[in-house]
Amino acid sequence: HVQLVESGGGSVQAGGPLRLSCAASGRTFSTYEMGWFRQAPGKEREFVAAITWSGDNTYYADSVKGRFTISRDNAKYTMYLQMNSLKPEDTAVYYCAALDGDYRPIGSWGQGTHVTVSS
Repeated sequence: HVQLVESGGGSVQAGGPLRLSCAASGRTFSTYEMGWFRQAPGKEREFVAAITWSGDNTYYADSVKGRFTISRDNAKYTMYLQMNSLKPEDTAVYYCAALDGDYRPIGSWGQGTHVTVSS
């Protein structure tokens, strides 16, 4: 499976933006659907967004629709999550993952990147 490393997290005030990156190793990156997930303190990990291998189609959780944008650059083996209008409830550790044909995450979770949104 492709190895993934998340970055770009940090602390931001509510309403601010943040851009996360997911760097992949291996040329197989461009063959996978990819997704972002997050886990808030004391909660289960949840789906945030997904993108097809070509980047032509994207999918979002209702909680982030209209505020977050997922994208990818296959030439750079990198996926992004542009987060705008952040809310305190977006505070979580964000993870990226390759997805199987049913859009379920495959492989091991990385360390993730922490996002803290203060009100």
